[in-house]
Amino acid sequence: MRRVLVKGAGVAGLTAAHELAARGASVTVAEIRSRIGGNASWLAGGMLAPWCEGESAEEAVVTLGITSADWWERALPGLVTRAGTLVVAHARDASELARFAARTCNCQSVDEEAIATLEPDLAGRFRQGLFFAGEAHLDPRRVLEALAGKLRAMGVVFLFEAGEIACSDFDQVIDCTGIAQGDDDLRGVRGEMLLLSTRDVSLARPVRLLHPRHPIYIVPRADHHFMVGATMIESDHDGPITARSLMELLNAAYALHPAFGEAEIVETGAGVRPAYSDNLPRAKRRKDGTITINGLYRHGFLLSPAMAEQAASLLFNASADN
Repeated sequence: MRRVLVKGAGVAGLTAAHELAARGASVTVAEIRSRIGGNASWLAGGMLAPWCEGESAEEAVVTLGITSADWWERALPGLVTRAGTLVVAHARDASELARFAARTCNCQSVDEEAIATLEPDLAGRFRQGLFFAGEAHLDPRRVLEALAGKLRAMGVVFLFEAGEIACSDFDQVIDCTGIAQGDDDLRGVRGEMLLLSTRDVSLARPVRLLHPRHPIYIVPRADHHFMVGATMIESDHDGPITARSLMELLNAAYALHPAFGEAEIVETGAGVRPAYSDNLPRAKRRKDGTITINGLYRHGFLLSPAMAEQAASLLFNASADN
């Protein structure tokens, strides 16, 4: 049985641990924090939206992400919501909607009546939109905790507040520590988010509001909570959300529905997401034999399953050759 050390208990590390344990490896997950959460994965939107992401991402993101909802549903049945994604824009930003439609696929145009049917609380607010029926979403925090619980049941060992670990005790190390990995080819991309609470708005699915300067997405969570995100700033600064970003996100949420103006701000957050120059992820083997998963950029939950499968193939194919 292969003994594998996975460094990092974010979404990349947990999905890798799942793939390895499912293939018969003895897996230990080491995390410098005291528990699951507190990293960039904890602040994610949880949108499994490959076709929407194709608006600004390479085709590889779409291709790798198409099967992610199926992977998550197999791993954690019942925690994936398959309600699609609704993309809208105000009449003055109709050109943004046309541009989005031209750069994506697997969607249908929807008019004011169809928007009201999909999201009754948005009735009369938008004349046109796009509906990506094949997309899905999940709650990252609930999923990370559930996946960790499943991994423990599969025999995976967790080491929290882990310092230096003797890698010689393991047959293979898989590094999923993101920006902390110290790869010179990586850069940090800062993302900021809000968690709002209001009983005056109901949404069944993620809604993306297009705007030339401040496009946002709003993802419904349990108990009348809504995650609003996210900025993308070329910076590795991991300090608190800035006043400018807070105002931009709040203004955009208000533009989607005025009731968000009376919502309670439950939480703000900022995290640094690792990215390579092409914004595409990598699962690769370093010269010292360590397998790394990194560069997930803003596509952590969407692309981690595919990266985990690639890392597992690197490990087990190499084992078969030896």
